[in-house]
Amino acid sequence: MGDLRLSAGWRALIGGVLAGLAPSLGGPLLMLPALTLLWSFAERTRWCAAWGLLAVLVSHAWMLSLHPLTWMGVPALLSLPVAITLWLSCGSCAAALLAVWSLVLQQSRRWFPRLAPWWRAGVLALIWAWAELALSGSPLFWIGVGGSTLPWDLPLAGLSRWFGSGGLVVVQLMWAWWICGLVERRAINRRPANRHGLWIGFASLLLAHGLGALLLAKAPPVTGALSMAVWQPAVPTREKLDPEQQRQLPQALLAALQGAEGKQVDALVAPEGVLPSRWRMPQGSPPVPLISGGFRWVRGEQRSALLLFSPGAEHPVPLLDKHRLVPIGEWMPPLPPGVNAGLSAVGGLHPGAASRLFTVFDSPAAGAICYEIADGSSLALAAAEGADWLLSIANLDPYPLQLQQQFLALAQLRAIESGRDLLSVANTGPTALISADGHVERLLPPMQAGLAKVTVQRRQAISFYSWLVSKSR
Repeated sequence: MGDLRLSAGWRALIGGVLAGLAPSLGGPLLMLPALTLLWSFAERTRWCAAWGLLAVLVSHAWMLSLHPLTWMGVPALLSLPVAITLWLSCGSCAAALLAVWSLVLQQSRRWFPRLAPWWRAGVLALIWAWAELALSGSPLFWIGVGGSTLPWDLPLAGLSRWFGSGGLVVVQLMWAWWICGLVERRAINRRPANRHGLWIGFASLLLAHGLGALLLAKAPPVTGALSMAVWQPAVPTREKLDPEQQRQLPQALLAALQGAEGKQVDALVAPEGVLPSRWRMPQGSPPVPLISGGFRWVRGEQRSALLLFSPGAEHPVPLLDKHRLVPIGEWMPPLPPGVNAGLSAVGGLHPGAASRLFTVFDSPAAGAICYEIADGSSLALAAAEGADWLLSIANLDPYPLQLQQQFLALAQLRAIESGRDLLSVANTGPTALISADGHVERLLPPMQAGLAKVTVQRRQAISFYSWLVSKSR
């Protein structure tokens, strides 16, 4: 690619910031210009790394809200450095990945000098898509090019029912490569763009959005329904261990169960981490089943779990264990003795099985606890194995609305990919119902406690993406 008027450094700066803002402020409207700028210096490794660093530092700025960490036992002087270190670590990971991507491009020119430019771009787009899919199953919460499509471009996101979020990555990268080629041809040769290439690009834009809209209009047929009450406690995480808050929790839960009883629902759903380990339903509770995030012990290992508390039952029924654990907050890497003291708020957890499939009230479902929502392939696989609706429970406090918006966008993408309704219940939000066509119904306002009733539609037809995932495992 040739040089444009702006220096590579400025293009890396502007492109990285635009890419970081895209998930929260503009989706493809910002991501496409950001990727176009990236293609313009794709063979310059350090500027690609700078682009990746800035993109993640901006999109993941909510990580700084971890500070102060004093409630977890981290000394006040170390709290901000720890939060900044975690934030910079994610940015550095992105920088390293973009540097490797640039090096692959450089080597491909040496190894395959006669490869057509569009083939080379397609291979690089596929490599990027594979990397995003791999990161979505890693211990890091990652929202990239694929996840930034929503809520801004719902028709384009409809294509994920065929190819998942990875397909959205490839489409946007190829469009950006096309735009970059048009701009550079005019800037270098002082000639108008090739009309043939221009029309092919515009035709692909129209075709992709048309097909996506058609896929969304043909959601899998409804085969049944569940009536649920959802409870959003809005209890600040930093106050959960406070003795007064611990005393108020049973009363608040009892009030929620009483409210759910009046709504005549199948169950009350509460978010992640509401109930302490070995918690039992108090005597005299309303006869409403409770589905809640909590903790349980398995052979001396503590797990974060989705639990079903049936009326009159002595012990809860485990539905699903959390598989992806939050670094530092739930899982500690090997560190020197004494260094990790107090860093994990729950004392260290162990992961459960990788499958996200569970059954409740004779209804098979797929569950995601917290940022497991980023892993679309696991939920698509569960849908292929029989899940006819999706449930996501999360905490997301003390993070700001920026993370809630990103989380809700990922939940939309998961519903579209799998062709399933998704119920999201979170401590401070988002608490919402996302239908199989990507429509979002906000049930409760963010950061406010409340109770709401919702009907979740059950569907059985398998999307092409779910079928693809099941065949690849």
